[in-house]
Amino acid sequence: MGREKAPFAAIHRHGFVRVAAATPIASVGDVAFNVEQTIALARQGHERGCDLLVFPELNISSYAVDDLHLQEAFLDRVEQGIAEVAAASEGLSPVLLVGAPVRRNGRLYNCALAIARGRILGVVPKSFLPNYREYYEKRWFAPGVGLTGLEMGVAGQTVPFGTDLLFEASDLPDFIFHAEICEDYWAPQPPSTLGALAGALILCNLSASNITIGKAAERALLCASQSSRCCAAYVYSATGPGESTTDLAWDGQGGIYETGELLAESSRFELEPELAIADVDVQRLRLERMRMPTFNDNAIAAGHPEFRFRRILFEHKPSFADIGFARNLRRFPYVPNRPEQLDQDCYEAFNIQVQGLAKRFQATRGKHLVIGVSGGLDSTHALIVAAKTCDYLGLPRSTILGFTMPGFATGEATKGNAWALMKALGIAGEEIDIRPAATQMLKDMGHPFASGAPAYDVTFENVQAGLRTDYLFRLANQRGGFVIGTGDMSELALGWCTYGVGDHMSHYGVNAGVPKTLIQYLIRWCVKSGQFDADTNRVLEAILATKISPELVPADEQGEMQSTEDRIGPYELHDFFLFHILRSGQPPSKVAFLAWQAWKDTGQGLWPAGFPETLKRGYDLETIRQWLEEFLTRFFQTSQFKRSALPNSPKVSAGGSLSPRGDWRAPSDGVAAVWLDEIATGFDT
Repeated sequence: MGREKAPFAAIHRHGFVRVAAATPIASVGDVAFNVEQTIALARQGHERGCDLLVFPELNISSYAVDDLHLQEAFLDRVEQGIAEVAAASEGLSPVLLVGAPVRRNGRLYNCALAIARGRILGVVPKSFLPNYREYYEKRWFAPGVGLTGLEMGVAGQTVPFGTDLLFEASDLPDFIFHAEICEDYWAPQPPSTLGALAGALILCNLSASNITIGKAAERALLCASQSSRCCAAYVYSATGPGESTTDLAWDGQGGIYETGELLAESSRFELEPELAIADVDVQRLRLERMRMPTFNDNAIAAGHPEFRFRRILFEHKPSFADIGFARNLRRFPYVPNRPEQLDQDCYEAFNIQVQGLAKRFQATRGKHLVIGVSGGLDSTHALIVAAKTCDYLGLPRSTILGFTMPGFATGEATKGNAWALMKALGIAGEEIDIRPAATQMLKDMGHPFASGAPAYDVTFENVQAGLRTDYLFRLANQRGGFVIGTGDMSELALGWCTYGVGDHMSHYGVNAGVPKTLIQYLIRWCVKSGQFDADTNRVLEAILATKISPELVPADEQGEMQSTEDRIGPYELHDFFLFHILRSGQPPSKVAFLAWQAWKDTGQGLWPAGFPETLKRGYDLETIRQWLEEFLTRFFQTSQFKRSALPNSPKVSAGGSLSPRGDWRAPSDGVAAVWLDEIATGFDT
């Protein structure tokens, strides 16, 4: 089935490869048992739609059998076992990476064998053999270092042999993998580094690795760091219980990592075979490398390893069927999601803003920080950042001049919250009613509102937004201060800000690198972690419970206030779209697929810690498409000119910023046609 005919829910259509770290029950050299275990897990992987299964080191022979590796009868039985695994794989979909001792030219090698649909694709020898402490591998094996461009006969097939092999599916884009073995990734320069520089997107490690106290954490660190450094997925599988415990013990640790993030891991010390399965985003990995000149420069410095590797092509025959999705997606990719690091991540995010504002205030040599306080989320967050900046610099909070500026639609609740927050924080607060000035301006323009007509158009809205900023800048001139911007990253992405004034302009924009979903969460964190006193916390909680609205248009006949999200869509979806398009350059149809997988139900366990139950909701695919098209039009076509003229602001998230001096540079007069066309042709439900 061609890729263009695949159902929308098929993972292969969207650049994913399903991989598994296989943990069979080991034995003490019972080859028949080991082969049986390998084939059973291969069949299980086939049933679960896996594309690649990575087994432990020497799983066909067993690892801890010492001098049995030099027994000819034993090695004959191992080779027979390899043939049995190859024959069994003929009707199975996964590529199998199995471990076995292999004889060649009077030497014995500790090898990884790639097997697919009855064919042994190639044999990769272990490069670095441990021969210290409890390890004696040089007693039995020859190292593979320097062995390239060779062939060998094994199990009745003549196959490529060497450390220079990459395996690539001819019919599934970006399914390219490299194999190394155990000690190889403890080396200062693991072989997988060159494999990645040569083009492998999935790095695999077949490991025995006996367990000692603390070693599991060390393995996880190596896997995470190698996947991050190489912009790759790293699949690790260590031998489990069943191996000889004459002097060692085994835990069966398996894990799948992608650019430093753990996607799946096996149980440890279990007496049942297991597959740890995850869908790896190989398309994202390729796109990530395109964004990193350092990765390509390293390839140049290494003499372009792709010239030194052989690509072994194989026909994978993916079904392009809907096989589900084996990956947890973060609904809020900008929000910290590591429970054990939650306070630290929020602390860093908040203090990045504090540090940025502190430095800018010191550099301006001003007397005051001037800020408009509306009682909404953004001005609230900017104000508490300013309050903490004063604390950090040892300045009284009265250094902050806060102004609430009610307009034609300002609600009593939000104005009340604004005043309550200013008083609780102890800043200097004032109120300026902008309605007289706005009415005069509308009258001067001949706007129908000035004559009593309910004409609530964009001019009516922007006159109010613009006046607020005009007042703030002139107040800063008058009182020796500078204006703190309150607009956030989500508004900038959507162009939901008044150009040159309003949320768009300031002397320094503390929130411009912080998406709306993160602002909400950071305010909650401030409350939960006791950053402020109880009075301040009560006001912050009231503000969090308030509907998001610019409050520029009066309430309707039912008393409903203007709703930003009713107009432009849910910020939680827009932040999701922004992350995957800005950070990785993913095509819109894939972003829709990811959003659908993340948001199609309210599933428990996928929300940030402390997220209110009342805000948990799901979205169907048509709703996701509707707001994604809105996002694409706004982001690529109608709002870039605003971002091209942004004031300075600190970058907060690794997910990127929209500063023209930072992560996003785009033409101010661009069009969205390419992205809208892609979603129109790729959105086959």
